Amino acid sequence: MIKHTERQMDITVVLSGQAGQGIQTVETLLTRILKAVGLHVYATKEYMSRIRGGRNSTLIRFSDQPVKAFLDRIDILVPLHEGAIAHLGERIGSETLIVGEEKVEVAEFDEKSRFVDIAFTRLASEIGDKVYSNTVAVGALVNVLSVDRDKAIDCLKQYFQDKSPEIIANNIEALKAGYEAAGSWKKSGVLNIKGEGPAESDSQILVNGAQAVGLGAIGGGCDFVSSYPMSPSTGVLTFLAQKGREFGVIVEQAEDEIAAINMAIGAWYAGARAMVTTSGGGFALMTEGLSLAGMVESPLVIHLAQRPGPATGLPTRTEQGDLELALYAGHGEFPRIILAPGSLEDGFYLTHQAFNLADKYQVPVFILTDQYFMDTYYNIDPFELKGLAVEKYIVEAADDYKRFELTGNGISPRAIPGWGKGLVCIDSDEHDEQGHITEDQQVRINMVNKRLKKLEAIQQAAVEPTLWGPEHYKNLVICWGSTYHIVCEAVNRLQRKDTAVVHFKQIYPLPIQAVDYINKADKTIVIENNATAQFARFIKTHAEVQVDHTILRYDGLCFASDSLASAISHFFSG
Repeated sequence: MIKHTERQMDITVVLSGQAGQGIQTVETLLTRILKAVGLHVYATKEYMSRIRGGRNSTLIRFSDQPVKAFLDRIDILVPLHEGAIAHLGERIGSETLIVGEEKVEVAEFDEKSRFVDIAFTRLASEIGDKVYSNTVAVGALVNVLSVDRDKAIDCLKQYFQDKSPEIIANNIEALKAGYEAAGSWKKSGVLNIKGEGPAESDSQILVNGAQAVGLGAIGGGCDFVSSYPMSPSTGVLTFLAQKGREFGVIVEQAEDEIAAINMAIGAWYAGARAMVTTSGGGFALMTEGLSLAGMVESPLVIHLAQRPGPATGLPTRTEQGDLELALYAGHGEFPRIILAPGSLEDGFYLTHQAFNLADKYQVPVFILTDQYFMDTYYNIDPFELKGLAVEKYIVEAADDYKRFELTGNGISPRAIPGWGKGLVCIDSDEHDEQGHITEDQQVRINMVNKRLKKLEAIQQAAVEPTLWGPEHYKNLVICWGSTYHIVCEAVNRLQRKDTAVVHFKQIYPLPIQAVDYINKADKTIVIENNATAQFARFIKTHAEVQVDHTILRYDGLCFASDSLASAISHFFSG
């Protein structure tokens, strides 16, 4: 049975079905309903690379306290196809409640799970079409979770407000049918939600990682996006396309990634603030353009949403496998900045910051995310817009303007064509201060040193790591990017006063505080979603610090805080 205390409850609902079956409708409706009754909600998904069929699942977690991390545990399972239980079998426990149709094979789980038989398809067909079976499932869950039915119907009306009156009426009937069907089954011990959750969730917003990055780009003054669609980065492109007219963003779906990055470089040259959004295979095509940006010292923002490779790999799964790709991509030596948001708030504020950093230091800036980050959402406070500035560093070109003037910090004044009397000349070949092609060896040395000199200033202004837990610690868990909330919750489960987490949201240049954080600990673990411990190796190379242990996952799925807690505890207790 589902257990909770009066002070805190934490319930997970997992929906499993085939692509095209509509589990996203159930997810969206249910999360909106749960938030409407004042609860904190979290949702993420895993899905196969196909339009129809396959085995996909969505986890919805809700609580009277903020929840922001994935769990293996399943409290309520809604299997919408016959392969669902086999797909999730390892996560089904003795207290899992299964809400599904009789035809779903559950015999082998009878001894360790409970089953509520609700004829989703038959009830939907009686209303007019089996397409309403998803809304029947929502109604059943509303009852099982003891959520007020009228509040659920209000959310449903809002969700389908653009549909015809007939469709809205049929969906209301479907929700009622599912509610009544589940009402015939009630036992003590099932979670009873009173509909009066914490007030702070009422004013909060629900956004996913793609929306957070897209909003951050708008906040950063982005006015041009050029990309070729590639999952899991496409969500940012489509979001900006939807909002482009409202916020003055030109969105160009290029013919390929080579064209996309060169368009972005051209846009910056003309005075715009541009971004490309792509994934590993698409970014591989952009590396020549990346080197061009390095040579002509063009600002550039690259959103790289990682997925498992090599080649096509697992195109709809998650992995932190492209850190070294972002770090070493491009021929030649030139500076760059790599940011890796860990929270949705990071996704917004770091993306905003990326545009100012690119403009100030005239370098490519990466925003490194992954499929898990892109598709995860939970309720957060609205982004704080006060104080957010679009910092532009463009100068007017004088008669004697030198685009690549040698300066003490390596940053030359950047002008754009048409503003001022001077000529803004750039060249992809090595060039002198005026931008004219040269093969003079001393000029070459001066220009290489000038470009690399920027790294000193960038590192001094690097985004500091986030320390979570006690200031005085013996054990340190190190993570980066999207694993932040999962790792923090896993460590919190241990309730150890000697263990802390340090999370890096700027990877390169590595913040100067990194060595101090790591050397302070007696034992260290790096946790990351890849097979070769790329960040642990990066720390060894750039900070000259050897970590003691790594916990890696590279099956295409994210870590789960409950199982990760056991792995961390095993090492620190050993």
